[in-house]
Amino acid sequence: MFRTVLIANRGEIAVRVARTCRELGIRVVAVYSTADRDSAVVRLADAAVQIGPAPLRDSYLNIPAIIEAARQTGAEAIHPGYGFLSEDPVFAEVCHEEGLVFIGPPPGVIARLGEKSAARALMAEHGLPLLPGNIAPVSGLAEAAAAADRIGCPLIIKAVAGGGGRGMSVVRDASELGEKFETTRATARALFGDDRVYLERYLRHARHVEVQILADQHGNVVHLGERDCTVQRRHQKLVEESPAPELPRDVADRMGRAAVEGARRAGYVGAGTFEFVVDGTTGEFFFLEVNCRIQVEHPVTELRTGIDLVEQQLRVAAGEPLAFGQDGVTGRGVAIECRINAEEPAREFAPAPGVLDRFAPPDGPFVRVDSHAYPGYRIPSAYDSLLAKLIVWAPDRPRALDRLRRALDEFAIGGPGVSTTAEFLRYLTSREEFRDAVHTTAFADQAARHWAAATTRS
Repeated sequence: MFRTVLIANRGEIAVRVARTCRELGIRVVAVYSTADRDSAVVRLADAAVQIGPAPLRDSYLNIPAIIEAARQTGAEAIHPGYGFLSEDPVFAEVCHEEGLVFIGPPPGVIARLGEKSAARALMAEHGLPLLPGNIAPVSGLAEAAAAADRIGCPLIIKAVAGGGGRGMSVVRDASELGEKFETTRATARALFGDDRVYLERYLRHARHVEVQILADQHGNVVHLGERDCTVQRRHQKLVEESPAPELPRDVADRMGRAAVEGARRAGYVGAGTFEFVVDGTTGEFFFLEVNCRIQVEHPVTELRTGIDLVEQQLRVAAGEPLAFGQDGVTGRGVAIECRINAEEPAREFAPAPGVLDRFAPPDGPFVRVDSHAYPGYRIPSAYDSLLAKLIVWAPDRPRALDRLRRALDEFAIGGPGVSTTAEFLRYLTSREEFRDAVHTTAFADQAARHWAAATTRS
């Protein structure tokens, strides 16, 4: 096992990784920007290195500064968390060249699966079902129009290099194609430095379900069950749960086997997630993409299986074989996670940073809160708005929902000018569509419009 690990990230995931490292007796090195000098992980770490000013390109995306911090502190390995450099094959390759272990898949695997068109081609080759659409990127508007005629509307335009719910546009009528094609390309160019896009069918009544996998360096691959991530705003997740409610077990099992086979064929190593979309009308499922990193929603899988995913990442990266096979993975009960963001739901989830004068998370049986916040914490405007993740477990879904409601009621969080999604999540998860598990990917945006109208009236 490693003696020293540097965490190339910030916020709650940096704290989360640090805690498992400490439990394993691993020395923790944190990196931080000038905006994060008072962050929780800096206080928790054994050593901390400032790597630059607040802008991401000068700090958390500054590869030379992160590598130098690892050199200075004697780190043997780098955990990238999620976002930032976690799926950057260049960063993974630089780590390798510098004699550092990158805690994630090999650079070639990240490159192949990070490009969505290449990932789709690989999975199609090995029999995973795809939505009708392009395998290769479209070269221009004329080719996009031809593809749209073949696919039919509604369809979705996606950036080849996209991720995190960014770089995609839904086309509901052919008259929108030209404008949305150019807008999506421009957005992809600005966000990812790559304006290539592809088209695929958009399901009106869809659920978003993903499968967690683990693979070691010795050819062993297992899945740890599925998570339902259907509750999304603007293609970004708000609520996740496991197992997926009302998903037939035979469908879930087939998805798990498909994810394991896809990971094995790709030469995957580490923790990863295979994402699928399920047609709410037919029950068919289709491969979407692979996330080559730990997921924000990994705690729901941990609570159901009792497996520490960060620990498994560390052990796999250190060369250990998985200590269990597929038969050794057992899911119990129901776990649900809500993301508490510093956002104003009534204003289309606009960021609402400020200083927290209240931060008192809930407690009690089977309630977990992953966070980097504390009373007096100044929420930086330069970064993602995630403040905390509330995760609950119960033997069945009705009791898990009751526990979630209780915990949300207890969550005291706020400050001057600070708005969060906590109250909206209380409203969202108490709605009949969610409690009856008949919601689709359109549910959260529709609920947000009702919430905004009600808030304005009051």
